[in-house]
Amino acid sequence: MDIFSLFTLCGGLAFFLYGITIMSAGLEKIAGGRLERILKKMTSNPLKSLVFGAGVTAAVQSSSAVTVMLVGLVNSGIMKLSQAIGVIMGSNIGTTITAWILSLSGIQSSNFFVRLLKPESFSPIMALVGVVMIMAAKTNKRKNVGAVLIGFAILMFGMEVMTDAMAPLADMPQFTHVLTAFTNPILGVVVGTVVTAIIQSSAASIGILQALSMVGGITYGMAIPIVMGQNIGTCISAVLSSIGVNTNAKRVAAVHVLFNVLGVIICLSAFQLGNAIFKFSFATNSISPFGIAMVHSTFNIVTTIILFPFTKFLEKCAMTIIKDKKVRDKNVLLDERLLLAPSFAIAECVRQTIKMADLVEFNFINSSKMLKSFHYKKAEQIRNNEIKIDTYEDKLDAFLIKLSGKELSEEDNNKISQLLLTIGDYERIGDHAAYILKIAEKLKESEKKLSPDAVEELKVIVHAVSEIFMMAFEAYKTDNLAIAQQVEPLEAVIKRIIRKVKNRHIQRLKEGMCTAEISFMFSDLLNDFRRIAAHCGNIATCVIQLHDKTLDKHEYNHRNKDEDLVFLSKYEDYKSRYSVSRHKSVEQSDDTVKI
Repeated sequence: MDIFSLFTLCGGLAFFLYGITIMSAGLEKIAGGRLERILKKMTSNPLKSLVFGAGVTAAVQSSSAVTVMLVGLVNSGIMKLSQAIGVIMGSNIGTTITAWILSLSGIQSSNFFVRLLKPESFSPIMALVGVVMIMAAKTNKRKNVGAVLIGFAILMFGMEVMTDAMAPLADMPQFTHVLTAFTNPILGVVVGTVVTAIIQSSAASIGILQALSMVGGITYGMAIPIVMGQNIGTCISAVLSSIGVNTNAKRVAAVHVLFNVLGVIICLSAFQLGNAIFKFSFATNSISPFGIAMVHSTFNIVTTIILFPFTKFLEKCAMTIIKDKKVRDKNVLLDERLLLAPSFAIAECVRQTIKMADLVEFNFINSSKMLKSFHYKKAEQIRNNEIKIDTYEDKLDAFLIKLSGKELSEEDNNKISQLLLTIGDYERIGDHAAYILKIAEKLKESEKKLSPDAVEELKVIVHAVSEIFMMAFEAYKTDNLAIAQQVEPLEAVIKRIIRKVKNRHIQRLKEGMCTAEISFMFSDLLNDFRRIAAHCGNIATCVIQLHDKTLDKHEYNHRNKDEDLVFLSKYEDYKSRYSVSRHKSVEQSDDTVKI
């Protein structure tokens, strides 16, 4: 074995890691938003969390990525530490599936069907099918399946390259001499830990060990401590990701380390004690890739069985190691670790957008009340909220733009587009609420009042706009299509009312019933309420588009509504509920208003 064999080994490892990356990205795209929905259902108790952790790790093919994602979820407040513990345990089981797939490389037989099970036999076919799917498929879902197949083929090719690079070691007496050092179990654990920590992938380090086992000379007694050490080494990703996060998020990393370290102490002690007493015959037998996969799964399953009843104990230990800070942790708006899991990141953006909408709701309701009775303390609160709303928009927009640069499913891309539009609409509603506050403040300072007719008209408009805002907010918050479809008819009624009121206002101005200064303020108020209603309509349309991805917003807004019986029915209902008294001078021009 020379330096070129080492180059080949490094190249094989690169292919292996790249294959895992492509495969896991493709699998996550296929899963799409389902992961986030499953999270809510599957973390209600520790057993469900365990199953979820195993499933999601098997899906994304990386326990490190799952644990880093958990740090982000806990840091953002989406998950509690107690929920994350079960997922961590499950992820250790889920990650063993990679070792079982790689173990197929060790199959030896001349039988055609048995040989067909060897990855080197079927992975080229998978690569060909994957390329054809990517080139010919019209849907992103099929292209993602093609990416998974290509990723798997590259992964297996990397495994084969590593195996071929290590083949010369079998004839090297120096290699046999080095292997004798691994009879020390502590050294085996240290080597497994260090190698895995360096490459930050337990799947890759297991793959290296399996490739090495095909050369010969690796026994069960040597492999067992190394496999256990690899489980400790994989914790490095969680430890690094816990830098700069809140206390609970740091505890996630602490639990991951504790779980694996305790597992190694218990299982390695039991194995060594059992071997000393019963002299296990298999301990000196050469291990195969299949045997390594079996050891890997057995260790993780046994560790989980032993420690699963002690989840509360692990939580207490983590809380003891990572103590509460005297200064309260600052709330994190968006944790960039969530970028590792786009579906969870999108769900968190929706959650933060709802928080932003709560502030907008407060500002809109209270700024409207200011027109009747001005309160300086409440006005200051509205101004502070407006600063927070702008911060939300800046942070969410920046995060979503970063997220859009990731490889995403069509569904996730669509959600991001709609989110960016919705966030902009909420921010603009917040701006109009601030403008209403300024007008209320001017009315207070000038000690001028709107005419009685204007006040009554404004009451109708405020009630209608309040209802449309509440409907749009509820439709967005609950993803309710039925409520979203009721927004457009009310928006049309509000536009109708505002047109009527503007006509009357012009008539009052002509008759000298109000001053020019008051006239400008009143016109600005009408424009603000009209724009708020329009933005509510945009939010509702975004909800409808998420349910009907083929819907074109422009065509939907400009369709012939005279043929839409549902729209017409709701329109007439709202028109009867929100009406303003008529003046004879403008009655004729108000009778016919286009929808």
